[in-house]
Amino acid sequence: MKPQSWKWLTRKKSGLSDGGKSSFKMKPLPFMAVLCTVMLFIVYRTTKYQYHQEEVYGILNECANVSSAFITCHYQIDKRWNLWGEGKGYSTTSGKLRTLPQGIIHAHSDLELRPLWSRSSSRSKASAYTNRNLLAVPVGIKQKHNVDAMVQKFLPENFTITLFHYDGNVNGWRDLNWSSKAIHIVAVNQTKWWFAKRFLHPDIVSIYDYVFLWDEDLGVEHFSPSRYLKIIKEEGLEISQPALDPNSTEIHHRITIRSRTKKFHRRVYERRGSTRCSDASEGPPCTGFVEGMAPVFSRSAWYCTWHLIQNDLVHGWGMDMKLGYCAQGDRTKNVGVVDSEYVVHKGIQTLGGSGPDTPKGSRLKKATTRQGGAAIDVRTEIRRQSTWELETFKERWNKATAEDKSWVDPFPSKSNQRRVVRRRRSGSQSKRFV
Repeated sequence: MKPQSWKWLTRKKSGLSDGGKSSFKMKPLPFMAVLCTVMLFIVYRTTKYQYHQEEVYGILNECANVSSAFITCHYQIDKRWNLWGEGKGYSTTSGKLRTLPQGIIHAHSDLELRPLWSRSSSRSKASAYTNRNLLAVPVGIKQKHNVDAMVQKFLPENFTITLFHYDGNVNGWRDLNWSSKAIHIVAVNQTKWWFAKRFLHPDIVSIYDYVFLWDEDLGVEHFSPSRYLKIIKEEGLEISQPALDPNSTEIHHRITIRSRTKKFHRRVYERRGSTRCSDASEGPPCTGFVEGMAPVFSRSAWYCTWHLIQNDLVHGWGMDMKLGYCAQGDRTKNVGVVDSEYVVHKGIQTLGGSGPDTPKGSRLKKATTRQGGAAIDVRTEIRRQSTWELETFKERWNKATAEDKSWVDPFPSKSNQRRVVRRRRSGSQSKRFV
């Protein structure tokens, strides 16, 4: 640089700093205060943005591990992804609720009975519900004695009892001393999953830690609800079931049979038959599996399961193979069968059955009904409907997984993984020649 240029810069600098002849003048203190304020505001917003971004990424990582929790995760994101203030749940910000003041909105409900009258002290005690759980059972009057024995076990353990009366007979239960404490829901000839989809919405049962959705034909002589809850909490089982006594009338899957030497188990080993189970087994029915007769769900697992239940497929066939997707993590760890607290599956068919004690597979006279003047074998028709629903559920699952391009299977089998790798490799090779 030429000496003249250096002189020009010196004069320019002195003009800016000493208030010389230069026309550019500014007081330094106000300018610096404004600059600092702007910089602090930018840093604050950037930091807050990064914090929320990390929080959301953490939620998304959980979603990636359990893609079946997609709805739950996105609800959490909607609730937290708010850079300009505290997040609010969708239910309280819906346009349909704008005419209500925010403080009056109650977004959830429950199945707790409320007294028509009571003193203020008893009202305050009644509203303090902690560590509550729900037992929901589809019942018919023919199984009244067995259901009574079941409820007598659960009611003292702070359980809310809900009975789904599929035969329409409610008055026949009035003589039981606990009947007035239970919730009675009536719909003739409807199944357990039909009732659950309509009356156990996650917002309704959100106060309960665990939901027991059991059949009515389970013997509970060797079962303690409190000990069972202690085990599943200690072991982190989001979805579980009590083991079945080996002497049960009907057992469909080896994993549900009680092991006399264990407190609980998460997988089974089977070398015979068409289903081979070993340490290499990746999913149901060898591991990550419970059957539909006596499932127990945590609050989060039920939220996911409720959305998995198909509104029109009332028998629930095929859904047990997919429950592991609602286990809130690794299904091989979060799904299990409790051996020390076990039940007896009596295998009694009453929905569409012919008598109070009709074991499955018995040679008793088949139940029939008349439709259009012709006699119809009810049990055969129910079996046919269940089989059709099974195939329909499989088709819907396959279609949903194929159409949802953003969905990633958290439990891909090794064969599927190999196909994905080959597909990616073939795709990358074809791009080279384009």
